Amino acid sequence: MAVKKLEKANWGRYFDRVSKNIPLELAEIRVSSLNLGNQVSAEWLRIFGVTYDHKDDILVISLDGFEHIIHRPETIYADESHGELSSLEAIDTSGVKHLLLLRKPLSLPAPATAVDEVEEAGKESFPASDAPAWTGS
Repeated sequence: MAVKKLEKANWGRYFDRVSKNIPLELAEIRVSSLNLGNQVSAEWLRIFGVTYDHKDDILVISLDGFEHIIHRPETIYADESHGELSSLEAIDTSGVKHLLLLRKPLSLPAPATAVDEVEEAGKESFPASDAPAWTGS
C-alpha cells in the first residue's frame, strides 16, 4: 500500500478516474475531531463515486442513499493498493478528519441445490405403468 498526498490542482481529474474504477465497492465513512470524537457517518454502503467541485470547494462522496460532503478540504491523502484506491483521508480547514474506507463486496458461491430424494424417485419412476382402468363400481 502506498499513501500519497494528492495535489489540489489534480483532485478533479483524480476523483473522476477513481470513480470509474469503483462501481462495485462498499464504503464506510468515519469522521473524527477533538470536538466530535470518532463517529461513523456511513457503514458499508455501495459507493457511486467521489467528486471534487473546485468552484464551491467541496468534496462529495456519493453512496447508496447518502451523500457525505466535506466543505473546504485542505489536505487529501490516498492509499492505493495495486493501483486501486483502498482508503482516503481528507482533512478540512476546521481540522476535522474524514476517512473513507473501501472494500469489495464478499463473493459467495451460489447456493447448492438441495436434492429431495422422494421427489427424484418420483420423477424417475413416472409413469411406472399405465394407470389401472376405471371400472365405475
